[in-house]
Order: sequence, then C-alpha cells, then structure tokens
Amino acid sequence: MSLSRRGVLAAGGAVGALAATAAGTGSAAASPAHGHGPGLGRVRTGFDRLAADGYRMLRGQKVGIVTNPTGITADVRHIVDVMHPDPRVELTAVFGPEHGFRGTAQAGGSEGRYDDPATGLPVYDTYLKNGRDLADVFTASGVDTVLFDIQDAGARFYTYIWTLYDCLEAAALAGKRVVVLDRPNPMTGREALGPVLDPAFGTFVGRREIAQAHGMTVAELALFFNAEFFHERPARLDVVTMSGWRRSDFFDATGLPWVPPSPNMPTPETAVVYPGTCLFEGTNLSEGRGTTRPFELLGAEGVDHRWAAAANALRLPGVAFREAYFAPTFSKFAGKTVGGVQVHVHDREVFDPVRTGIALLVTAKQTWSGFAWRPDNWIDKLTGNTRVRTMIDAGADTDAVVRAWQRDLSAFRAKRRKYLRYGG
Repeated sequence: MSLSRRGVLAAGGAVGALAATAAGTGSAAASPAHGHGPGLGRVRTGFDRLAADGYRMLRGQKVGIVTNPTGITADVRHIVDVMHPDPRVELTAVFGPEHGFRGTAQAGGSEGRYDDPATGLPVYDTYLKNGRDLADVFTASGVDTVLFDIQDAGARFYTYIWTLYDCLEAAALAGKRVVVLDRPNPMTGREALGPVLDPAFGTFVGRREIAQAHGMTVAELALFFNAEFFHERPARLDVVTMSGWRRSDFFDATGLPWVPPSPNMPTPETAVVYPGTCLFEGTNLSEGRGTTRPFELLGAEGVDHRWAAAANALRLPGVAFREAYFAPTFSKFAGKTVGGVQVHVHDREVFDPVRTGIALLVTAKQTWSGFAWRPDNWIDKLTGNTRVRTMIDAGADTDAVVRAWQRDLSAFRAKRRKYLRYGG
C-alpha cells in the first residue's frame, strides 16, 4: 500500500525541519531514539518539540486542536493554556472528544458545544461525529489546521484513536490539514497482540483492521490509517514525533507526568492490563469500574476463591491473581459486595495482557455458573469477531483461542512495520 501523503518529524531530526510532506510511495525515515531509563533523561513529546521550534510549521494558519486533559507539558500546564496567549501561534478553536476537552464527562459522554471559561475559545463537540458531520464542524470552526494531541492507552477499543481516524477522514472532506503530536504508548510499542478486527464488526470501539493491542503510537497510527484506509482520499497529514522514546519503554521510563486519559484509567499500571481485562465489559461481571483499581479488580456476586485458584493454576507469565472482594460505587453491582480476583502484574516484561484476559474469561466461565455474555454480544465488538465468544462457549481452552488469531496477527504485524518511527 503506497503512502499517498504524509509528513514526519524524525525523532532525532533538526528542530528547524519539523515536518516534511512526501508524495507517492516514498518513505520518511526517522532516526532511532537515544536510549534512556527511569530517572535518566526525559522524553520530549511532539508538542514539546513543536513549541521549542516556535510553532514554525503552523505559521500563517488558523489552528484548532483535538485534545483532552492529557494534552499537557512536562510541567503539567495544559497545551491549550500555553498556546492561547502565545503570539507565535493562532489557536482559534478546540475540539472535545469523549469525556470532553477538560474531562468533565464519564464514559460514553462529552461536554457539548461551549466557550472555554479559561481562554474564551469555542469548544466543539466531536464525540460520535464522523464523516461529513465532523467535516462540517471543522468547516464551521474556520480553522486551516487540526492538531491532535491526546494520550492513548494502547488498545484498539480505547476510543481516542478512532477520534483520530474520524478526524483524518473529515479533514480530507473539509480540505483541512492534520498535524498529530505524538505521545508514548504507555504499555510500550514492542509488539502487537491479540485478534485483528473483522471489518464486519466495526464500531467506535474498533473501526478498522488493527490488533487488539496495536503496539503503536498515535502518530504511527495516523500514518497507518492515512495510507492503509484512506489511500483513495488521504488527509494532508504531518506528524511530530517524540525524542528520547524507545519502543521498549513503559510509561514510567519516560519522565513524563501521567494524567488519566479517561476517568477509569487512573494509572499507567491500568493501561498495562486494560487491553485484556476490558473484555469483561462484554460480560455480566464487573470490570472494576467504580473502584480504585478499575480493570485490575474483576468480579460478580457469587464468585469465590475458585476463580483465582483456576487462573493461578495456568501459570501465566508475569502475573498472579488474588482472591478479592470489593463493592463498586457505580456501574455493575453498585453498592454491593462482590467476589472475584485482583490482577497483580509482577513482571510486565513477559506479561501478555490479551492472553491473560482470555484466560480469565475461560476460567470465570469454568468456575462460576452465573457467567454470561452481555445480551448484545458486546464481546464481539471488543474482540472484533465472534470467534472468541463462540470458542469459549464451546469449551476451548486459552491456548486454542489464542492460536485462532495468529495468522491475522502475523499479517498485521508485517503491515504495521513500515509505519514504526522509533528504535529500541
């Protein structure tokens, strides 16, 4: 698949050349990020590098930005509050995704259209808008360039990457340019894991054919989306990569502050387990929403010690399971004490969140007679196919379910390789 239009800032490139647009099948190479570890050096985000260059690539442009509370500088100032008073950039609009620009809305909600009290900027609601509807929002805003700067969680069903996808499509329709400012994948970018979505199951928790844990940054995904899915009408796309980030880095190696990208993603540790345990949204068990450890605590009324014992008996790499009891304050089983497990990752280098999520589904069904899928088969939307649900219902073990997606996953891994922009 040719890369029709794209721009990229090389991770080690000169600050004065923030982006270069390539046409046809040419590639824009990036030099590997320099190594570092916890406490050594600091990752500079795409925004950090853009600002350090005086916003040169935005000169003469009216700019709108798609962002949320994670769009911050290293000293925890929001980038909208930094850009708004700066005469070197003309920021004229903000576009709010799920949970909103300032983050006041819970899952499945947004903030609507309003004027931001801190800056006076108009804030437009993009949540669940796509295609021509979103293009009309961009047109009405009067911007020339749409910036995108949101911290991702690394899972296909985390909706901000599909906001990015929708922005690329809408920007092409509206004749707008897109600039993606990169941030780390908190669970590393080493490898893609899990089933690849069947397009017949495309929804806002997975529009197109990528793996459940994609192992890419948002800038890499933007390049992938634009070339693989929008090759007939690509957006005018530039990306500003990070410096100092390695593919093997977990978030705590970056030196960057963590801001929960959504209310139920409180810590980087949550992001490590999320690509697997979020599958429990597709069941009648609690996925830990309404607790202090969402996606690490899982359970339901009637679940007892047998689930943890069965899960531990599998000897999954890097993880152990503790019998746990908890009372969610909202969502499933609100105000009720339920039994289940707490997921304890003790070696994240070998931990596979997707395989672990499948193993927990298999053992939950084996040890609790009340186990059921959500009646709408939401699990099929999360896994991107019917295979996981039907195989588990038929009594397949964890290894059999995982083997079933390996061919599709291998093809995705090969396809994604040319869009990766970081070494290590």
